Amino acid sequence: MNAPRLGKPGQDRVYAPDFLTELFRNPLDPGYADAAAARRRAEASGPARGWPGRSVSVVVVVLLGFLFAVAYRQTMADEPGRSQARSGLVTQIKEREGQTDRLSTRADQLREEVSRQRDAALSGSAAARLRNLEASTGLGRVRGDGVVVRLADAPDQADAVTGAGAGPSQVLYSDLQGVANGLWSAGAEAIAINGQRLTSTSTIRSAGKAILVDFRPVTGPYEVSAIGPGSMRRKFEDSRNAALMREVAQKTGLSFGVRESDDLTLPAAPEPQLRYAKPSVSPSPSASGVRSGSPGSSGPATTVSPSGGGR
Repeated sequence: MNAPRLGKPGQDRVYAPDFLTELFRNPLDPGYADAAAARRRAEASGPARGWPGRSVSVVVVVLLGFLFAVAYRQTMADEPGRSQARSGLVTQIKEREGQTDRLSTRADQLREEVSRQRDAALSGSAAARLRNLEASTGLGRVRGDGVVVRLADAPDQADAVTGAGAGPSQVLYSDLQGVANGLWSAGAEAIAINGQRLTSTSTIRSAGKAILVDFRPVTGPYEVSAIGPGSMRRKFEDSRNAALMREVAQKTGLSFGVRESDDLTLPAAPEPQLRYAKPSVSPSPSASGVRSGSPGSSGPATTVSPSGGGR
């Protein structure tokens, strides 16, 4: 028996291409060819069909350009007015500062003249007692040996590229409060911060980033000068306030230093506004009946009397 034949005589065998051959022969998806053909048919049909989309884009671009031009012209037109207003404010501030300095100088001169006239009118013992009271209350200028505590902000160590580390640690008003209270506790008889004399009604507070002493701004570096006995430095450095400031300086980079100073001169505090008073019952030193200052003000509540540190 003959074996069956699998194909017709003379029939050619067909080989289908494999996947890789087809991929290299036609690398693009048929959808790309269809999209290109559709685009060619749309262009061949005429340019009127694509005009609405392009016209809308052109109108939007022109409108945005017009708005930017109007905003630029308005900004440039208002710039001279803003610059003029800014320069006017700067001029007024400088004039007010100069006027304040002149009035402060005149007030000091008048205060000295009043002191001379008062000393001439009083007897020797009464004038000495009055000077001692002024020295203890901060209303008179004092001289003597003491201590100077210096505080300064940490240096700015911001990275020039990344800006990391920006915003150096700054001295706070609470730091000045702690130093002043520590000096009072150590026996200080007179204290001044950057030339601003402290009294029993003085305030140390902040207004934004500014530090105010009796509503007058002070800027760093801050020097807290105190007149008192020779043991004042040792007692202050052993105090809790000084230990806290040393720890803060070590952690944040603030500058904190204590040094002794000979022959310090602290100015007098401004005259307080007298609210009410009553006459003294007895002329003895313990019967001082004058009260000044506004009720409710905060600040060092220590009233000191001269003990030989100031003169």
